[in-house]
Amino acid sequence: MSYQKVRSEWMMTYPAISDLAKLAQKRIPSIAWEYLSTGTGSEELLDRNLSAFRNIRFHPRFCLGAPHPKIATEVFGQSFSAPFGMAPIGLTGLMWPRAEMILGRAALRCGIPSTLSTLATETPETVGPHVGHRGWFQLYAPRKIEDARDILRRAKEAGYHTLVITVDIPLPSRRERTKRAGLSDRAKLSPALVWQAFTHPTWTYHTMRHGLPRLRTAESYSGFVQDMSVGEFVADQKGGNLTWDVCQQWAEEWDGPVMIKGLMHPDDARRAVDIGMDGIVVSNHGARQFDGAMAAIEALPAMVDAVGDQLTVVFDSGVRTGLDVMRALSLGADFVLLGRAFIYGVCALGEYGPDHAYQIICDEITNNMAQLGVKSISELKGLAHLHA
Repeated sequence: MSYQKVRSEWMMTYPAISDLAKLAQKRIPSIAWEYLSTGTGSEELLDRNLSAFRNIRFHPRFCLGAPHPKIATEVFGQSFSAPFGMAPIGLTGLMWPRAEMILGRAALRCGIPSTLSTLATETPETVGPHVGHRGWFQLYAPRKIEDARDILRRAKEAGYHTLVITVDIPLPSRRERTKRAGLSDRAKLSPALVWQAFTHPTWTYHTMRHGLPRLRTAESYSGFVQDMSVGEFVADQKGGNLTWDVCQQWAEEWDGPVMIKGLMHPDDARRAVDIGMDGIVVSNHGARQFDGAMAAIEALPAMVDAVGDQLTVVFDSGVRTGLDVMRALSLGADFVLLGRAFIYGVCALGEYGPDHAYQIICDEITNNMAQLGVKSISELKGLAHLHA
């Protein structure tokens, strides 16, 4: 089977990312769903991320000739078929076994980047052959310099092109909803998980074939305990020790483009310019870290103003549709990352689910660009307006 053989049927049955989300929720255990969908605290920021997008409006123009929008773009010397890619997600294999390889293959087929997390459940060496030259790597820097240096070496040797240094986790967040579900960033055989395994046989079959998800990259390093959770590893290995000097050090050691992910303040954006970063990712970690933050899309214009054209601005957090991608691009982003949308595709439809998520988002972008009266990504800049 190929995606082209099922595309028409799936477009009729699952025409939106929200349709994939509904099916994904049915196919995976609630523990996995809660981990994927949760925010932190009272989850007000989760709602703000989404509602802020709805406050961004355009003024359509008409009588401009036949609309044939072009959405291909170039970032960091690489050409991509669309102005978006796959964001990193930790513990990916909890949602669906071997999800990282599925995402990597889809990214290579679709011509977009896929970002592998240090806290993924597969290693760079395992995923690298599947994603090919479309791989970006997200670093959660361990305390020990030699461990971080070795992680970077492994990622580079596995073929990863762009480094994304995540800085917005000085401590693990509380994520109360995952705790209530019986999961604290880890996957082990609890009574709740055993029961959910019985009621989700397809997920269980694939999980048993591959084994319960583990932090296969992180567990290679000193200080990691087999039963350690994602949060415990971050707190123990990273905590608040990441500084601008450390970020600059990793940028100098990486042979390729480097971005800092998780910035929300213009002064931090300017500091990223000062230390020679190639890009920043404006993000509030998908509302999973600090419930008191502003919506990431609201922070974007000031971040763009702060750096001008001195580096590449990538946007992440709260993006669910192609129209959201357009909104971020119009407010100044050069590129956009989506995490949950592609995981929905994997969990809902398997191997070609991410291809379908990609196609939905591309169709939404091209259709809405035609409705707006623009024919290229560059024409979107400055067309959106924020409304209170």
